[in-house]
Amino acid sequence: MIIGITGGIASGKSTVSQYLKENGFLVVDADQLSKDALTVDKRCILQVRKLFDCMDEAGNIDRAKLGTIIFNDKQAQTQLEGIVHPYVINKMKEAIQNSKEEWLFLDIPLLYEAHLEYLCDHIVVVYVDEQVQLERLLKRNALSITEAKARIHAQMPLIEKKQKANYIIDNNGSREDLIRQADQFIQGLKKGEIQWENY
Repeated sequence: MIIGITGGIASGKSTVSQYLKENGFLVVDADQLSKDALTVDKRCILQVRKLFDCMDEAGNIDRAKLGTIIFNDKQAQTQLEGIVHPYVINKMKEAIQNSKEEWLFLDIPLLYEAHLEYLCDHIVVVYVDEQVQLERLLKRNALSITEAKARIHAQMPLIEKKQKANYIIDNNGSREDLIRQADQFIQGLKKGEIQWENY
């Protein structure tokens, strides 16, 4: 079973993915693959270098500088996705083909935005209200309110993702509550008791 796990920036998705890993599940991380595309894949690096002024003094891609560019320019974001997404998707397909696991998780922040539902049997959304999302993002990152809102609004609203989900983990409470829900999900998965919603 291929299970997509998604959410939004500062929604708690990474915490859930990490908990799944700690409990022995195989999680393929799209964010890590995206980093690999910009650090180890020569073809991707060359294309980014041609399109964006985002190199550091050592000649490497400055991901913070690149982030500032794409979160404030929709066309630039689309161009970058056109470079990085094919690399990430190919690596995910390889992981699916090679996996011998009963369950394989695909951690994809932009799962719906990139129309990758077809890779998954079911999709779990880690949901949080937008105001809570903004507060957590401001607390976590050194961003202005304008910058934080731009990053949130660069993604599909979480309320829309929630409506499309087959299973929802609500992270409006404490971290302990989030872990409790993740554990409940794991136990339900192992016992075959998950009630997958169809949207």
